[in-house]
Amino acid sequence: MKAFFYTFGCKVNQYETENIKEAMLSEGYEVTEDYADAEVCVVNSCTVTAQSDSKCRQLIHKIKKANPECLIVLAGCFPQAFEKEASALDECGIIVGTGAKKEIPALIKKYITSGERIIRIVPRERGEAFEKMTNSGADQKTRAYIKIQDGCDQYCTYCIIPTARGHICSKPLEDIAPEVQQLVDSGHKEIILTGINLCCYGRDFKNGTRLIDAVEAACGCDGDYRVRIGSVEPELISDEDILRMSKLEKLCPHFHLSLQSGCDETLKRMNRHYDTVEYAELCEKLRRHFPNCAITTDIMVGFPQETDEEFEKSLAFAKKISFAETHIFPYSRRPTTVADKMKGQLDRKTKHSRAAQMADVCNETKALYLKSLVGTVQEVLFEKETSPQWHQGHAPNYVTVKIPRDSEDVSLRRQLLKIEITSSDGEFCYGKLI
Repeated sequence: MKAFFYTFGCKVNQYETENIKEAMLSEGYEVTEDYADAEVCVVNSCTVTAQSDSKCRQLIHKIKKANPECLIVLAGCFPQAFEKEASALDECGIIVGTGAKKEIPALIKKYITSGERIIRIVPRERGEAFEKMTNSGADQKTRAYIKIQDGCDQYCTYCIIPTARGHICSKPLEDIAPEVQQLVDSGHKEIILTGINLCCYGRDFKNGTRLIDAVEAACGCDGDYRVRIGSVEPELISDEDILRMSKLEKLCPHFHLSLQSGCDETLKRMNRHYDTVEYAELCEKLRRHFPNCAITTDIMVGFPQETDEEFEKSLAFAKKISFAETHIFPYSRRPTTVADKMKGQLDRKTKHSRAAQMADVCNETKALYLKSLVGTVQEVLFEKETSPQWHQGHAPNYVTVKIPRDSEDVSLRRQLLKIEITSSDGEFCYGKLI
């Protein structure tokens, strides 16, 4: 049987989709990139915004229209958080939440035998064990994700993720290095540690284990590779963590510190657990220990009751920190969250206007960061060849680097090569092999 896979959302979802795919391949499935050619289509959903839900629905409708006979499996955060709405999608023969993804191959067999629709959404309970998942990396990609943490107990007022993902749980520390080694042995050159709230790694063990312990374990394997950390919460990184990270040669100097707003009043309404002074101090410490590191972030605009003055503060703070890359998004109301019930909801026009203004500032800071790299030498990991003119890859700071491609017969994929950065524009750095 042929199976099609599509992933919405975060790196954790991508890791979990690969795990489902590997399980189905081991049972004899063939992967196809065309949903019109598939007998089974697995859609792994995201529900962080209303737009995420909408895109998921649209894809399901498109699949069913193009391939009426296929079995559609809807999995993940959308059905977990909104079971009623997901169940109304009659095109889906199987619907599973975030706690039952490993059951998908067995549920498909059951559906084929019975022909009866299956809805498997398990309530997320405190104290759940981490769902054991290990990916072999057989897909031959350049980079590989390892999910080491799941769930969140922060309860930011805008966020549906605690409902969709449940409480914090962590991958056993002793399981991390063997998975890293397996991926490196299969040819992966970069390992990305990911989680729903990565900085909470180990908290559920109640023995003092922290994220830094997982990072050290990931960096301690044999082979020519590097390690990147996914998005982290700024208030959970200690001075000791930074010092220990600075001693890890394989760790990429790239830190995605989720800001959300550069205004203290807005941060309080969001129930974020830091202020702008603490955030700025953390950035300064990281830059001191990792000179010219990339600090990237997420910024939300148009949060309920955000005044013009508050937005201007957020704008000024983004400029002050001078982020290397910023994901900007308008606030999206999510049912059942505290922020959804707040007074002072802003209109769509205001939110999108502020997003555009924030993008202008952050595009400027990105261009400045890229320009600061000119003249430096970066070890670039080259990826799949997609252009006849350029070889393209990522530096340790996650900046995209391009070098001229003289022949389409030559591929640099999966190679780590030293590149002198000779120029930049607002989007990329350009260089030459040395």
